[in-house]
Amino acid sequence: MNRRIRLIFGLMTLCIIGTNAFQGYWLWTTYQLNRQQFTRNVQDALLLVFRQHQVTETNRFSAKRPDTPPSPKGSQRSPMVPGTPPRRLSGVILLASENKKRVDLAALSVAYWAELHERGIDTRFWLDTLKTQPLEIPIKQNKLSNQVVTLLVPISSAKNQFVRSSFETPTFYLLRRMGWLLGSSAFLLLLTTGSFLFMLSTILRQKKLSEIKNDFINNMTHELKTPIATVSAAVDALRHFEALNDPKKTQLYLTISQNNLQRLSDLVEKVLNLAVEENRELVLRPESVDLNKIVHELIQVHQLKAPKPVMFQVDIPKETYVDVDQIHFTNALNNLIDNAINYSRDKVTIGLTFKQNTQGWQLAVADDGIGIAKTYQASIFDRFFRVPTGDLHPVKGYGLGLAYVRQVIERHGGRVSLRSELGKGSEFLLKFDTKNDTYVYSLTD
Repeated sequence: MNRRIRLIFGLMTLCIIGTNAFQGYWLWTTYQLNRQQFTRNVQDALLLVFRQHQVTETNRFSAKRPDTPPSPKGSQRSPMVPGTPPRRLSGVILLASENKKRVDLAALSVAYWAELHERGIDTRFWLDTLKTQPLEIPIKQNKLSNQVVTLLVPISSAKNQFVRSSFETPTFYLLRRMGWLLGSSAFLLLLTTGSFLFMLSTILRQKKLSEIKNDFINNMTHELKTPIATVSAAVDALRHFEALNDPKKTQLYLTISQNNLQRLSDLVEKVLNLAVEENRELVLRPESVDLNKIVHELIQVHQLKAPKPVMFQVDIPKETYVDVDQIHFTNALNNLIDNAINYSRDKVTIGLTFKQNTQGWQLAVADDGIGIAKTYQASIFDRFFRVPTGDLHPVKGYGLGLAYVRQVIERHGGRVSLRSELGKGSEFLLKFDTKNDTYVYSLTD
């Protein structure tokens, strides 16, 4: 079973890692493609706006030069189509630029912003002019800041002056463009991972339930064998050892058989009623009872029947009245005290401490017994759960006592918690909130 669980866990982990890695690679590739498209868009937008700006300036310059000779008959102007490279642009419409000291960057920026807006690009940019020797260089990207810088566009071939645009990191802009891709991918990854974790928790829970079932069956087997073996021995004694001729022995064996058959009947009845009790809602009849009196009555009972020395340390004021169901609350305390006695060494000290504050009141039941390992503390209140000891249970039971305690306390509007250390003892803390209008406490001096 453990080997299969490890195999399933390993395979599912590989599947999750592989799926996440593939999704991550796909998203990264998509991001890079969008970044390249962004770079092409801002470059094309700059060239288009600059051409339009140059044409405007050229027409304005030609209007101021009436002596400009007309174009020779049959000559054709070079078309200004999108995609015209910078070198060709510099040989076609640089006349106005060479006769102007500088390009109007403000007007160019406004036109560039409008063109970018039409293309759906709303990230910040800067336009600047500079001098450099190469007429055309590749797009540069700042590796540290992840900025995008466009190609240099020539504005004066004589002075080697160029204009370019720089963009701040377009990461957030690109992620917004990929919003639905990121959302759907994150949803699928969370769904896949969540399904895997849910399946793994279900498998582990089924494994735990299987262990509890086996432990319960082993315990029940011992409980059933004991009365059956006793009755069988009594019947054999009556048949083979002439016990029938002795009325006293006959009565003794019959009484033993009857008691064990009754025990067996009670055991079967409990098993048959387990399913019914699990679905039946616990009905409480709260009343004002003296907590100190209940505790001392339980102490008297356990001191009489305890098979070992038991010392009680009680810190509960006299006439401490609480509104609880007396029968169920007493049974819950009885279970806690009984467990403290059973799961201890040759002698045990049990402390019962009452405290109150503005939020409510609490009762602590502590012992110096064998304690409970941290591995099992989270499951100690589950039905049928008992700390695994193989098929040997020195303390007889069905794993229902602490589950009943939690049910009673929670039905009273409280909560129960455990603090335990293996080899040093356990403490069960019953907390009740006075904000609950039905179950409150009151003290009288």
